[in-house]
Amino acid sequence: MIDIIHPEQRILYMKVGVHAREPLDKIFERKNREIEQAGYTFWGYGGNTCHPTTKVQPFARDAEKADSKIFLCMEEIESKHYAEPVRANQFSIDGLVWNDIHEAIDVVGSRFALAIKDLHYEEMDLPMEKVEVAIGECEGRTGANYIKGRVDKACLRLRHDIGAPIAEGERVVKINLLAEMCAPYAVFLKN
Repeated sequence: MIDIIHPEQRILYMKVGVHAREPLDKIFERKNREIEQAGYTFWGYGGNTCHPTTKVQPFARDAEKADSKIFLCMEEIESKHYAEPVRANQFSIDGLVWNDIHEAIDVVGSRFALAIKDLHYEEMDLPMEKVEVAIGECEGRTGANYIKGRVDKACLRLRHDIGAPIAEGERVVKINLLAEMCAPYAVFLKN
């Protein structure tokens, strides 16, 4: 078990489930094979709340300055993502210069991807009142106030009260999967 519940820890929280018609358990198996073969993999996603250049990469630079790792904390949900499972062939850190994706890595049905390693199942509680948005116009807003409706991912920082007992009625999410993020942290994808 990795202890990531401490003040100032940076996490990227994401709800996950079926993606491009593939169930989460199959994605998990495939991504671990890709990590074994390539040393890392890309975890595909969409939506601008974790845009590669305006949110995730600056968030990662701040973590690097603090000599801190970033963990992708995933909450499994019921999902109906039935996009075509079209494999991306190229990735870009800046949206301008494109590189071929390693042949061992299949990232499908996504506009963006996070670079991860060490993907494993992890059961932990994340108290959403004790985390806050770490970047952007909603910086400082609690996770409980930010993650709702269609907002399903965020760059978060654990607050100083993260170790305090969980109050009655406090919103807590169950984290099911955990991965360490690695450079280049977030990329654009194209076919």
